[in-house]
Amino acid sequence: MNIYFACSITGGRDDQAVYQTIVAALQSDGHEVPTALLATPQVMALEGIVDPMEVYRRDAAWIEGCDLLVAEVSTPSHGVGYEIGYALGRGKPVLCLHRQGVNVSKMILGNQDPNLHLLVYQTPDEAVHALRVHIDGFN
Repeated sequence: MNIYFACSITGGRDDQAVYQTIVAALQSDGHEVPTALLATPQVMALEGIVDPMEVYRRDAAWIEGCDLLVAEVSTPSHGVGYEIGYALGRGKPVLCLHRQGVNVSKMILGNQDPNLHLLVYQTPDEAVHALRVHIDGFN
């Protein structure tokens, strides 16, 4: 499965270890993750030199080509919110994961789109388990 992974970049990187755990699990399960770089510490330096129009074109093409968008939404991010809306607007299934107890946008929590699914987790391992169970439902 081709999975677009979305996470906060400029909004904060406190959850980077969680991002890495999720992406590593997806890849170890044989999924293609074109955005795997977003989970790495190098992303800030690399994304800082890419033209914004190129980022938009690249990411829009990746979303168009994905089977599923997985977004870790514990850290607020304008970009992640936009990617979620973009994917839903194109009929793509979206899975949003967030840590229990964090404030998540009501635009996500209140969205009744049948393609939007929310998963709450306490530990990175719990996030990976819930994600795997949910992805198995797509296959």
